[in-house]
Amino acid sequence: MSSNELKNDLLITSRGANRFLLLLKTRGPQTSLEMGTALNITDEAVRQQLIKLAKEGLVEGIAEANGVGRPVQIWQLTPAGNARFPDAHADLTAQLLRSIRTELGEAALERLIAVREQDTRRAYAQELAGATDLRERVARLAAIRSREGYMAGWTEEDDGYLLVENHCPICVAAATCQGFCRAELAIFQEVLGQEANVTRIEYILSSDRRCAYRITQRA
Repeated sequence: MSSNELKNDLLITSRGANRFLLLLKTRGPQTSLEMGTALNITDEAVRQQLIKLAKEGLVEGIAEANGVGRPVQIWQLTPAGNARFPDAHADLTAQLLRSIRTELGEAALERLIAVREQDTRRAYAQELAGATDLRERVARLAAIRSREGYMAGWTEEDDGYLLVENHCPICVAAATCQGFCRAELAIFQEVLGQEANVTRIEYILSSDRRCAYRITQRA
């Protein structure tokens, strides 16, 4: 979307909070400075709107490392914020999965998941090829997942690493068939290597805010 197209969309959208939601939806996570520049409003006006939206559960700020300086606050939509935008594709996906289960049986649905798992595993393995250690593999995996729309990031901890996904672009499909989530966990385990132990500790489908995985080195 070009700047002019975005500007036109913002003009026809009702004033106030909706402009911020549309900006985050069309351009992805932003700093308050970037939002102020895009919307041509003051830092104070941005701050007031973000506080209001955060209280309503529509946006959230996440601290992101910025070299040697202080962390930068990156603002993004929450699942509730994303839900403000209709997603006919999600409904269609859920309907197709239910139809496969009803008309062809659970075995056919499992085969579909297995094919997706195989293709994803192959693609991830190619992108992680050449990584020299677990740390680099975790970093590359987070980059892949973020590129795919999971808003992923990772941090280093005393006992290993934490991989987080702040958004799930296949949430409706996963809720219809949790085999997708099971397959993803298996893929993470395989592409990170035998020396890694991967445990899901937060889960969007269990009403957590995000999905999070603790990754430790096997003894």
